Amino acid sequence: MTETTVNGELRVLATDTALDLILEIQRDHPDILFHQSGGCCDGSSPMCYPANEFMIGHSDVKLGEIGGVPVYISASQFEAWKHTQLIIDVVPGRGGMFSLDNGREKRFLTRSRLFGGGEACAVPDVKVRAI
Repeated sequence: MTETTVNGELRVLATDTALDLILEIQRDHPDILFHQSGGCCDGSSPMCYPANEFMIGHSDVKLGEIGGVPVYISASQFEAWKHTQLIIDVVPGRGGMFSLDNGREKRFLTRSRLFGGGEACAVPDVKVRAI
């Protein structure tokens, strides 16, 4: 299933910093994807995997693409977050154990905002690009 917009607004966006980290990872792993984690170990981090090493489930929902990279979420997580726009950002720290951002001393982080809320982003000084 693909659910990429709500009332013309993209379901998933990325900050410039996230797009830069995606390009850095793609130098080592050209074909990647994101899966919005709902697991216990990595909380709700967006996990970045080599596309050929992660099997998309029949109930996973494609939220869209950032920097040409597909972003998925499980159907149960989608139900909980369907009213929010996800903004993939980067902060200092270690990535999820199996995520490709691990070991780079910066990690992906999901921020969110309610659709129709009028706010530009959950973090005032973060530039967001819809690519």
